Amino acid sequence: MRNNTYDVVIIGAGPVGENVADHIVQGGLSAAIVERELVGGECSYWACMPTKALLRSGSALRAARQVAGAREAVTGSLDAAAVLARRDSFASHWKDDGQVSWLDSAGITLVRGQGRISGEQTVEVTGADGAVISLTARHAVVVATGSGALLPDIAGLRESKPWTSREAAAAESVPARLVIIGGGVVATEMATAWSSLGSAVTVLALHGVLHLAEPFAGEHVVKSLEEAGASVRVGAEAASVERNADGTVRITLTDGEQLDADELLVAIGRTPNTQDIGLDAVGLKAGGWLTVDDTLRVIDEGGAPVGGGWLYAAGDVNRRALVTHQGKYQARAVGDVIVARAKGEPVEDAPWGRHVATADERAVPQVVFTDPEVASVGLTAAAADAAGLRTRVIDYNLAAISGSALHAEGYRGHARMVVDEDRRVIVGFTLVGPDVAELIHAATIAVVGEVPIDRLWHAVPAFPTVSEIWLRLLEAYGR
Repeated sequence: MRNNTYDVVIIGAGPVGENVADHIVQGGLSAAIVERELVGGECSYWACMPTKALLRSGSALRAARQVAGAREAVTGSLDAAAVLARRDSFASHWKDDGQVSWLDSAGITLVRGQGRISGEQTVEVTGADGAVISLTARHAVVVATGSGALLPDIAGLRESKPWTSREAAAAESVPARLVIIGGGVVATEMATAWSSLGSAVTVLALHGVLHLAEPFAGEHVVKSLEEAGASVRVGAEAASVERNADGTVRITLTDGEQLDADELLVAIGRTPNTQDIGLDAVGLKAGGWLTVDDTLRVIDEGGAPVGGGWLYAAGDVNRRALVTHQGKYQARAVGDVIVARAKGEPVEDAPWGRHVATADERAVPQVVFTDPEVASVGLTAAAADAAGLRTRVIDYNLAAISGSALHAEGYRGHARMVVDEDRRVIVGFTLVGPDVAELIHAATIAVVGEVPIDRLWHAVPAFPTVSEIWLRLLEAYGR
């Protein structure tokens, strides 16, 4: 066993862990990062990048077909092999040489293997050859191990070896028939991607489609999927799954109906990757989500920092916001607060302070890259009501904007603004429509900055753009 001492040890070298380490070394401390798979993590190889690459070709083709002149230039359908090859390039062909090179250039030490907390400020790393390295952290250990796909307890499901988000993102061929269990972000994005590539897709959405978003979001996405030839079965539930000898899959529903498919994708949620990282060594339950304080230190059931405050958790594992950009946002706060505490500098832990992730609770932006796209930030109308806010909800038909008609023929979309009437600031904003992803940051700034409605009147949108929706919503709200 070899011993190494660093200021900070990070378990998990995905985007979150990499950003923590970067802020640590930029702050003048040393950092070691532990990774058991590919440096770059889920986002780089099995989530954000490859999935959006799968989706982009279909999106570009649909956009061309919605504009006269461009439509006539399109003479064929998607080239599935070319789409998959492009996807492979964005996943770096599942090789992490570039990411490893970046760690080296940044002065961050990479230790490959399974990292486990073994005691006070110590992490043991078991390599592929069985050799064990013991790492000691002078100041902090950060858990940034992310999350994995959740598999429900359906008879025969695990034995049938279904696709999870990983297999769906990395598949080498297009299944003729694809059944998807789930109605959330992964389910709808993959339904969009694979149907555009030629799969006959059936979505089994027990709890509805995008049920955590504003209701109109799911309605638009369902309509578009069905127009693309997919079948969306809201309320349908799988009772059992069987992988046949010929490799196909049979799904039996609770009402007795049977569906046959070439592949089955399960996309019902996520579970934390904390099963084998040594949480029991610090009195925590293995496999559970980690609870953190405002500065992202792991706390116990009584609310006290574990071990006196040396253990932190950033990204999916703390369940605050399961999206990569929020994990990276947390990582910046974690890296900076560890440096501040190590150097005895003031900790800025008031709301919106440098060392806290306030936006996780108030202003999380998210884009669902379906057709049409769904972009949102902050609270839905229902969530704002549940929070006890006195709100006013303003809706507007996005297709009625001059810029929308120019953008695409037959443009369909919707916008909603949720206003806190007591403070006259926006607390929630949702857009549904083609290419609305690029509009959401303006709403994010308005929500984070708590820009008064009266001041927003002076933020004049350029004409003719889809951003004119801001003026129309304000006009509907009134002065």
